[in-house]
Amino acid sequence: MTTQSPESSMTAPPGSVVLSVDAMGSDAGPSMVVAGLAKFLKADPEVRVLLHGPKAELTPLLARRRLEGQVTLVDASGVVSMHDKPSQVMRRGKGTSMWSALDSVREREAAVCVSCGNTGALMALAMLRLRKVEGVNRPAIAGLWPSRNPSGYNILLDAGADIRADQDDLLTYALMGTSYARNGLGIERPRVGLLNVGVEEHKGRAELKVAHELISRAAPRAEFEFVGFVEGSEMASERVDVIVTDGFTGNVALKTGEGTAQLLGGFMREAFMKTPLSRIASLLAYTSIRRLRQRMDPRRANGGVFLGLNGTVVKSHGSADATAMAAALHLAAKLARSGFADRLAARVASAAALAQDAGEAEAAPDEPATSKADT
Repeated sequence: MTTQSPESSMTAPPGSVVLSVDAMGSDAGPSMVVAGLAKFLKADPEVRVLLHGPKAELTPLLARRRLEGQVTLVDASGVVSMHDKPSQVMRRGKGTSMWSALDSVREREAAVCVSCGNTGALMALAMLRLRKVEGVNRPAIAGLWPSRNPSGYNILLDAGADIRADQDDLLTYALMGTSYARNGLGIERPRVGLLNVGVEEHKGRAELKVAHELISRAAPRAEFEFVGFVEGSEMASERVDVIVTDGFTGNVALKTGEGTAQLLGGFMREAFMKTPLSRIASLLAYTSIRRLRQRMDPRRANGGVFLGLNGTVVKSHGSADATAMAAALHLAAKLARSGFADRLAARVASAAALAQDAGEAEAAPDEPATSKADT
């Protein structure tokens, strides 16, 4: 791989945000990624971007959108496909656009990496190149779930990074989710719920019951509110901001929700197009329908954040269009501006102490509280 130094064609102003973008992961090819970049940079022109991929293929795409002044190409000829196994990518991935994009974050040339590529390969390479934060056993993917909260979303983690999670992992997820809620959604005191088959404390697997106790005892010192067990029907409610679960359950829930939203959208289109009168009704209700469609649009919530690494990675859907890609980039820029990676590391660094405290008797009332590392 030959790389072009970021400083060679783009000098970022002091304090400005630089994002590292993998151009080659999209199902629709790099033209869609560049289209999303153009949409994003039009709304946020102060951001600078390192775009990783084959220079010969990307140069005309950038010229067509007139993005040369805001985007610097980093030449990387290799591509990670959706069919590549993570183990293969870890052995032979050097020289790919994904590897190169992660290395820019590793070398502190950019604050956040954004990729539409193979999720398993991206997580494997991110763990290889960025390494896990000390105190994190299993990194998690945090996804946004539409809700009735003022922010419009709840945070769900893990959304598929690892199908397993014991009680200590679930405590760490609660801490990481709290940090993301503060820095990504601006919620000062997030409410955390533990996903279960019922809200009663005697229900659920053994590790869930232990995690319930650990999170409950850690909440006062970690400065979040623990609402206890929540059921699947409450994932979109305004009772909770962060929903904690294992990766298997979270991934199934997330994809079930996306499929249900698409089904309902299809049913609505069929209903309004069924008869001449229903078509007239759709015209009369056009403004309300458009508002509902925008609120239910999964593209607006595009971007799963990899938590627990020494660097921030945002995973966009491989099928994302320009609007969805721009949403993932907006999320990445917001996290970069908040100094999210450093604040998350500081928050997780306290996890071991919190877990230890949670296993002991409750602290004395006059014991000093843990400082708020991520606000």
